[in-house]
Parts: sequence; C-alpha cells; structure tokens
Amino acid sequence: MTFDQIISDLQKKIYYPVYFLTGDEPYYIDEISSFIENNILDDNEKEFNQTIIYGKDSDVASIFSYAKRFPMMSNYQLVIVKEAQDIDKIEELVPYIKKPLKSTILVFCYKYKKFDKRKAFAQSIKKTGVYFESKKLYENQISAWINEYLRKQDYSITPKANLLLSQYIGTDLSKITNEIGKLFINIPQKTQINEDHIEKNIGISKDYNIFELQKALGSKDVFKANQIINYFDANLKENPAVKVISILYGYFSKILLYHYLKNKSRNEIASALSINPFFISDYQIGAKNYNINKLSKIISLLREYDMKSKGVENISTSDGNLYKELIYKILH
Repeated sequence: MTFDQIISDLQKKIYYPVYFLTGDEPYYIDEISSFIENNILDDNEKEFNQTIIYGKDSDVASIFSYAKRFPMMSNYQLVIVKEAQDIDKIEELVPYIKKPLKSTILVFCYKYKKFDKRKAFAQSIKKTGVYFESKKLYENQISAWINEYLRKQDYSITPKANLLLSQYIGTDLSKITNEIGKLFINIPQKTQINEDHIEKNIGISKDYNIFELQKALGSKDVFKANQIINYFDANLKENPAVKVISILYGYFSKILLYHYLKNKSRNEIASALSINPFFISDYQIGAKNYNINKLSKIISLLREYDMKSKGVENISTSDGNLYKELIYKILH
C-alpha cells in the first residue's frame, strides 16, 4: 500500500490489526503513526487503551502481552512500538502476527533501515496487515514533491522559490515540511510562494544563494559571482563548502550533458537534465560560455575542491578561501 492509500483508509476508519512501517525515510513513518495516534481513539479511550513503547525498552514477550489485552470501553486498543528497529529477535512475534487480535491495532515504527521482506515476519504481516516501505527520495524528485505537498495545502510555488528550497534544505522531507510550515504561519492559503516569501520567512537570501551563483557562473558574470562568494564566506554555516561544491558539480555536469542534447525538444532536454523547463535557458547560456573541454576541466576542479573541503590535502585553507580559489579558476 502507498502512503496515500494508508491515510485514505484510516480516514475512512478502515483499520488493520498490524501496521509495519519501515524504511530509510522517517517522514512517512512519522506521518502515518501520528495520524493513527491522534485519530483512532478519542481522549477518554486513550487513557485505558493506548500504549506507546520504545524498542530499546521492550522485548518480544512484553509486546505479546500488550497486544493480547482486550480494550476497555472501546472498540480498539492501540499499541505503538516506536524505534522498533531496536527490538531484539522481533521475528519471534510471527505467531501473533499470523493470528492477531482483531480488537488490537499494533503499529511498528521500524526506522532508518529496510526490513528484509523475504523473512517470514514480513510475509506474515503482508497477509494480515499493512507492510509499508518508506523510501528516501532522490534529489531530482524533491521539486515535484514540494509542488504536490503545497498543492494539497492549497498553495503553489514559483520555480525559483522551489529551487531555493530544494537546493538549500536537501532531501530530508521532515526538514522541508518544517521550513514550509514557517511559510504557512504568515502566508494565507491560495498564495503562490515566491523568493521574497522564502527570504523573509525562512532566511534564504533571494539574491545571494547557490541558484544565483550558478547563473552568475553560467553567464560569466565575474562581479556578481564574487559578490555571492563573499556573502557565502560571511555566512559559512548556511553555505558550507561541501554542500555548495556538490550542487555546482551537478550544475556543470548538466551543462556538459546539454551539449549532447541540442537537437532535442524542450521537454526531452528538461527530462534528461531532471529540471523544470523554466530553467533550460540557464543551461543554454552556460553551454555557450563553456565548451566541452572547459567543462571537463571544471568538473575535475570541483572534484579536487570537494576533497579539499573535506580536509584531504588541505590543512589550513578555510572554506571561504577555497570558494575564492575555485571560482577564480572556473571563470579564468
């Protein structure tokens, strides 16, 4: 079952006796378990029928004991096992999983890693309950995810503002939703979120950011590129070299790829580069200013400075000076 299917069933009060939520993306696991915790039982029922335990403080015998109890003055009792990845010999719960108590809703939150789906434990859950694998999104999926998440909340977002969020916050969905939550506090629904909103409410500069640096480098605007680098040097906590160099590596790799896509349609180019078609002109400009040979050298430079930013063959050069050296070599 997908995340949306599980939430839809829960909203319709279609419950299963066992939910096993696993995977390396905690966001969906937290969302499902929170919905179950907050919506199945009312406040009066929770006092006697809701139990929340943690894997490191539990064992198979205690989980058996909780799950086998009958509800008091309620149709269900709810048992949520958080950090279930810390339970020793969890497979020994198979006898209960095969014949679960219909009045118990048993939820396992097995985070940060995938459970082996081939094991009898997982196969038993699939027959009697819900087995959900929460997968980490790739970088090229984040932009579309932000668009859809905002759409469901009755907002929209400009391509540039979306890019700022996705590039600065990364692929951690919990962090993304926390930052977007800051926008919801001050911006009414049906608003299209733009770069001004991002700067005012989240603190990402609309003028001095990695997106503007890419544009400056792509157009060989030396003055603007150095302005941004000086800003990064003064704000290294928000702009660490490891992150910035990694993003630039992706940017110049896409310009290199663009050279081999010149006869393709806009949609084909956007798909191949994993970008919004809105930004194709930026890559066109970059390809005009950097030939294939120069791009190959730049990519080698970025690999070199990525290692230096991590301390390899670099004892004392600061991130700020690494930035300045790198940008100079790219532009000259």
